[in-house]
Order: sequence, then C-alpha cells, then structure tokens
Amino acid sequence: MAGLISPKPVSYLQHNGQYNPYARGGLSNYSVTPPLSSASHQQPGQFMNNPNTNANLAAQEDSKIYGLVIDLLDPNTREGALLELSKKREQYDDLALVLWRSFGIMPALLQEIVSVYPLLSPPKLTAHVSNRVCNALALLQCVASHSETRQLFLNAHIPLFLYPFLNTTSKTRPFEYLRLTSLGVIGALVKVRRIPTFCPCSVRPMVDTDADTARSQQNDNNLVIHFLLSTEIIPLCLRIMETGSELSKTVAIFIVQKILLDETGLTYICHTYERFYAVGTVLSNMVNQLVETQAVRLLKHVVRCYLRLSDNLR
Repeated sequence: MAGLISPKPVSYLQHNGQYNPYARGGLSNYSVTPPLSSASHQQPGQFMNNPNTNANLAAQEDSKIYGLVIDLLDPNTREGALLELSKKREQYDDLALVLWRSFGIMPALLQEIVSVYPLLSPPKLTAHVSNRVCNALALLQCVASHSETRQLFLNAHIPLFLYPFLNTTSKTRPFEYLRLTSLGVIGALVKVRRIPTFCPCSVRPMVDTDADTARSQQNDNNLVIHFLLSTEIIPLCLRIMETGSELSKTVAIFIVQKILLDETGLTYICHTYERFYAVGTVLSNMVNQLVETQAVRLLKHVVRCYLRLSDNLR
C-alpha cells in the first residue's frame, strides 16, 4: 500500500435522534366548497393543456426550490432544507447550478461536513448526525455530476473534504452510511454518461454534436482522473474494497475500475511493482471472499479490473 501513496500527500483536517418529518396538513384548514364559477366549467383537458397554467406551476416549483436554498443559509432551517433538497435533486435539473451560483451555499454545505470531523476519532458519530451530513453530501453529488459544475467542483478541491470520511474504519451503520455516500460523490465524478448512438438505418441521422459532446466528456473525465491520481483515493478505495460492506465495496471498485479504464490511470497503477502488487493483492482477496458471499455484481467489477490490467504489456 505504501507504493500507492501520492507524491503530493494530502493534509487532512483532524478532527442526535431522527429527522423531524414535515407534518402533512389536515383537512381542517379547508373552507367549505366554494360557489361554482365560470372557471369551474372548464374542461380538465383544457386546464392541463393551458400553457399559462403549466408556466405557473413551474414558477411555483422554482420558487419553492429557491426558498429551500435560501433556508440553507440559516442554521435553524438548514436541516429541513437539506432533507427536502436531497429528495428533489433528481427532479430539478438545474439544482446543481442554483447551489453553486447562490451566494454562501457551498460554504454552508462544507460547514456541515467540517463540523463532523471531531466525531470521527474517537468514533462518536450518531445516526442523526450521519443522516444530516449525508444529505449535504447528496447535494454535493448533485454538483459533482453536473457537466457545468463538475470542473468547478474539482478546481475548488472539494473532494478532499470527503477523504477523512473515507479514512474511517468503524463498521457501525452511521459510519458505513457516511463512507458509502462519500464514495457516491467520487463515483459521480468518474462516471461518464453514455452518448446515444444511431444505427445507419435509423430515420434520425447521427449529428456531429454527439461526437463533440463525447469528446468533451472524455476530456472532462481525464481531468477528473488526473485530479484523483494526485490524491490518495486509490489506497482509500482499496481498503474499503477489503473491509467495507458489499455496497461500499461495489462503489469503491467501480471508482478503481474507472481509473483503470483511463490510460493515465492504468499507467499510474502499473508504473511500479508496489502499486500493481497492492491492487492485485486486494483483487485476489476479494475473489476469495466472493467464494462465500457469491456477490455476482461485485465479481463482474473484479473481472473487469483484471481484464483491464491485462492490457498493460508488462
């Protein structure tokens, strides 16, 4: 493992309950049935197809998102805003842009992360605190996966704030959940979305923008790999691959596999015997463990890593 340590070592900072769900409003606040008006005779189809109505709904949703983002700035309302925004990150495409470009939001998310450091060693992390910081990490994952904010995310070296979480060894559920969510942020960085291709017989021809987008994404991914190789992500992932839960192992080996698929990553790992031996040893130990666990999904990643290592002529 010593051979895998980056020539640029990273200096890490050294270092209750459940969420209060929002109560759904009852029917007691509703007034009696309003009198019929001309609007009430509008057909349902006309209402749904009304562009003004759709625009109003979109505006209301935007206003709700902006309100939750503003709530992140207030420590008293931040916990609820983290929970709600983490639920909506898949529904609102521009959430990453809103988070990154809003004043004080990224520092607020980093404050949530840094505040947990003192609880890592000795391990004092509770389920409540773990859930809260994982909601903040989910928003960081949203920023890391967006094409317009990914490079900015890297330029700010934000992934380094997650490494103390990956460096923990406690097997309790709060720590395991924290490691898994942190791995998810790194996994979002190395994951490149596939560009749709079209067969020659397709009615829709292939356009040049698809190839340009593919090249752009490949360049972005190369920058991600170069950044990760300048840190200690590989030793951290290797340890999780050996000692983590099945799901954490799967995400950790996925990250290593993506690094190996890049020519720079393959060259880096095969450059010295120590690095190659460390990766090979962990993969071998995982195979021995898979004899008992029979985790097929995990085995596929192990085989793909071996296959990629065989591409190196040495």
